[in-house]
Amino acid sequence: MKTYQTYIWQNSDWPHFTYDLTQFQALLQEIRYQQGLLDGICKGLSEEHLLEMQSETLALDAVTTSEIEGEILSRDSVRSSIFKKLGISYETQDRSTVQTDGLIDILLDASRNSMQPFDEKRLFSWHAALFPTGYSGMHRINVASYRGEEPMQVVSGRIGKEKIHYVAPPRDRVEEEMQRFFNFIDTPNDENGYVRAAIAHLSFVIVHPMDDGNGRIARALSDMMLSRAENSSVRLYSMSSAINDTKHGYYEILEQTTTGTMDITAWIGWFLETVLQAQKNAHKTIETVLAKTKYWQVHLHTDLNQRQIKMLNRLLDAGKEGFEGGMNSRKYASLCDCSRVTASRDLSDLLEKRCIVHRGAGGRSTSYDIKWK
Repeated sequence: MKTYQTYIWQNSDWPHFTYDLTQFQALLQEIRYQQGLLDGICKGLSEEHLLEMQSETLALDAVTTSEIEGEILSRDSVRSSIFKKLGISYETQDRSTVQTDGLIDILLDASRNSMQPFDEKRLFSWHAALFPTGYSGMHRINVASYRGEEPMQVVSGRIGKEKIHYVAPPRDRVEEEMQRFFNFIDTPNDENGYVRAAIAHLSFVIVHPMDDGNGRIARALSDMMLSRAENSSVRLYSMSSAINDTKHGYYEILEQTTTGTMDITAWIGWFLETVLQAQKNAHKTIETVLAKTKYWQVHLHTDLNQRQIKMLNRLLDAGKEGFEGGMNSRKYASLCDCSRVTASRDLSDLLEKRCIVHRGAGGRSTSYDIKWK
């Protein structure tokens, strides 16, 4: 089994990070510029569009922060939880679960209450919301409390060929490390807010104080610190989505940083680049929101059943780049929990009503995309 001799918390200078921001001045300036663009665009949106923008970003955040950990959430469940929490009326069946409700509660608390102190009580409430049953998969874990006495290791590989990527500080140091962390979070200084967000994310991962959920909480903490930096209670971009797009790089830079010296310049650079990419991705979300609104205005009086509306919204969510592989009767039947015959009939009806267009060569390979114009 491969191990490292030194982890970052074992350095003699711990917990005093060092970093050089001189090479990131242009990057920080571009981040501020992009944030200004997003703020300006969103001020021009109607209240309805802004709420739709928030729900799209929340859905993206919830689905991708879980996907990073290998957990695939039902998009319908996530959306039901979001509509419920944001007070958005919807006609489809409520498919929310206690798990998706809890995750959305955390994400909303991180942004809406970003200026509130972050202490042990708030951390434990997040953890309880993340694991409402007291189990992670089939394993019972310590919920709303710090991890147990066993060593906390991040390991990959099959039995006998394991690779230890990281070992967290021992249990008897967790309270001390977390008190230091809470002090950092809630003690204002002149440090750049985006840099503070990067340090908060890294510090939490280093301590790894919980039995499970450390990554998801670290990413929610990033959202909270970014909301503070931008003085905004509404998230306009999804960091988790941008991280998920480069998941290998995320784990690589974390491993490099947590097994290195106290110099975290590379981590800060990676984090800032990810913020910038997330901001740029948000423009696509805005375009999707506006395109969906325009589409439904065109079909305001089109007679559609609930299955068809659900499927069209799923295609619209994919944006103009399109739903992967297009929509066909098999996918439709699975998505809407109906027979292939019903799916084919619904699709033919949508084609006739000019809601969708053919994609593919026909026959068994026939698939469909949204008819945008």
